[in-house]
Amino acid sequence: MPLVCGVDSSTQSTKVELRDADTGVLVATGRAPHPATTPPRSEQHPAAWWGALGAAVAGCRRAADVAAVAVAGQQHGLVVTDAAGVPLRPAKLWNDTESAPQAEVLVAGLGGPARWAALCGSVPVASFTVTKLAWLRQHEPEVLARAAWVLLPHDWLTRQLCGAAVTDRGDASGTGYWSPASGRYLAEVLALVDPEVDWRPRLPEVLGPVDVAGAVGAAAAAAVGLRAGVLVGPGTGDNMAAALGVALQPGDVVVSIGTSGTVYAVSPTPTADGGGAVAGFADATGRFLPLVCTLNATKVTDAAARLLGVDLAGLDALARAGDPGAGGLVLLPYLDGERTPNRPGATGVLAGLRSDVTREQLARAAVEGVVCGLLDGLDALRAAGVDTGGRLVLVGGGSRSAAYPQILGDLAGRAVTVAAGAEHVAAGACVQAAAVLHGRPPEEVAVAWGLGHGPLVEPGPGAAAGPEVRAAYGALRDATARAPTPGEMVSWTPPTSGPPAR
Repeated sequence: MPLVCGVDSSTQSTKVELRDADTGVLVATGRAPHPATTPPRSEQHPAAWWGALGAAVAGCRRAADVAAVAVAGQQHGLVVTDAAGVPLRPAKLWNDTESAPQAEVLVAGLGGPARWAALCGSVPVASFTVTKLAWLRQHEPEVLARAAWVLLPHDWLTRQLCGAAVTDRGDASGTGYWSPASGRYLAEVLALVDPEVDWRPRLPEVLGPVDVAGAVGAAAAAAVGLRAGVLVGPGTGDNMAAALGVALQPGDVVVSIGTSGTVYAVSPTPTADGGGAVAGFADATGRFLPLVCTLNATKVTDAAARLLGVDLAGLDALARAGDPGAGGLVLLPYLDGERTPNRPGATGVLAGLRSDVTREQLARAAVEGVVCGLLDGLDALRAAGVDTGGRLVLVGGGSRSAAYPQILGDLAGRAVTVAAGAEHVAAGACVQAAAVLHGRPPEEVAVAWGLGHGPLVEPGPGAAAGPEVRAAYGALRDATARAPTPGEMVSWTPPTSGPPAR
């Protein structure tokens, strides 16, 4: 019985799943941590990912039976290497916001947001690889001059496994210099970074959904514990893999609540949002993945738990005990800057605070703030013409709480499918590995494996307050859209129809 190995190399850790290549039955799992980062500078050395991959595979029984492997990685990160693939500096990660000034210059340099959206499907913010490349050109030009390869995190790990400098259309679409609609690297964008560089020889080949990247080499096999000769799939970005891991169909929407938050759907046609809220990515099947990303999700409730002196289970219980609307307490959760809306220098704002505030209200406001930000993303998908009428699927760490699914269902006013399984990105990478092994479309493999099912959470009594809660959140979001001048107080008044303070 051949097995496939799916790798999720995320910001926080490497997770590995081994599944039966024919049935998708989970056989073994492994996990190893990555070094912690704190924006605005968020960097990790790729060697830490490689070490974590070996440690994670070592925790899996039957690794010797693996016939194919695929790597899903955190999107947008910048890895520059020499010709041998040795990194020249730590990788700048997706949540590194130091390149916010370069993002503004790039957007203006190409003629504005609408031009960017039309050309590459997205309007770059500090998260995107192209802005980090521009940052490197300005701050460390000597490093960029030595770079033989410009890679994404999953590209680098794939190269370590099989020696090939390749990527896939899903992860490539998050760079800002590859077009999902035309399927080509954008020379006119890269010329904004440095017009004197011949970029194409430094960029990886973009593979199709079932193309084979290569085979695990002897040195890599010894390092990570897989057999030499194991097929290596093209890999993809983490969100694209998660879409496979829940067998996402057109019309379905995923809400992923992890360190960051994402809201995305599968679309048969490319998306171009000149407003910049929706990133018009490609997916790992040949279709498209319009996506909205927020920087702050479970890190917000982690911080609230720390302030309240409870663990996450305690925070969850407090949030469920709090009344809908949190007694008028509203949290704008931009703790470490924000990507959507594009406010890299923002901080969190807590409004409606009164002397009789309770622990339950603060916990509830933290969860409601995260959910409201993600529902703004769902609104943006609809506004961009994306079909969102199918399932609403919850994944990520937030799906393992009781508060997040219920509050999401209440504020969205619709049922929420809590996808079974804990590691949907790793499961999606397994799907891709099996698709490569069998030569089948990955979306067919995901459906055949029965992925994406789980308990249904219906809206509860709290749904009646949903419109008022979202209106209060929107008022605070809009009131803080302009940064105050020094010494100026931010004025905010909740809507009169909002939940009354107690």
